[in-house]
Amino acid sequence: MTTVEDAHALVEAPPKRSILDRPRRTTGVWSWFTTVDHKKIAILYAATALFFFLVGGIEALLVRVQLAQPDGTVLSAARYNEFFTMHGTTMVFLMGMPLASAFGNYFLPLMIGARDVAFPRLNMFGYWVFLFGGIFIYSGFVFGGAPDGGWFGYAPLSSTPMSQGFLPGRGADFWAVGLIMLGIGSVATAVNFIVTALNMRAPGMTMMKMPVFVWMMLVVAFLTLFAMPPLTAALI
Repeated sequence: MTTVEDAHALVEAPPKRSILDRPRRTTGVWSWFTTVDHKKIAILYAATALFFFLVGGIEALLVRVQLAQPDGTVLSAARYNEFFTMHGTTMVFLMGMPLASAFGNYFLPLMIGARDVAFPRLNMFGYWVFLFGGIFIYSGFVFGGAPDGGWFGYAPLSSTPMSQGFLPGRGADFWAVGLIMLGIGSVATAVNFIVTALNMRAPGMTMMKMPVFVWMMLVVAFLTLFAMPPLTAALI
């Protein structure tokens, strides 16, 4: 027979939580590391993209200072190629694409009347893969040199046979693996946007009633979904 004390104990005992439960912390620094809220993830995307935008701008500034006069000595030939490669890669993959993801994450669910994106955990996974992919690319500066084959990755600049003198060191390896990680994050975000726009619209909102911004993000998500796997195969 249950006593009053047992009843109070049952009421006061916190429910057991599983590691698969949705994170509930909404305040504090740790909440930003564990959040699956689309608005916070959008802010993380935007802040990280702006940080890499600053880094890419510094790289462009150094490249331009080197070219400001003949026989410049600000950068060595190898360092110039590294900064040129990293500037282009940063502006496309670490600033432009994640900034678009930031706007999509923040506004797309709100515009279609959804509480969140379709897969909140996959959404956060995409951000963390993007962040660590960017860090992995830049770690080449510390571990054997950054890539210096041009941000477009065309041969022969992207070739690696040491007998020809192209791309000495492991910079190209860090660049390729980092871009593969960024591609995985982009595909995860694209899948989230597609499923959210197609399946989570508010009642009464047909496809032709969706805002133009939602249509734009949906089309870009499909383009990303079809473009990234071939790029990944080429990088491998």
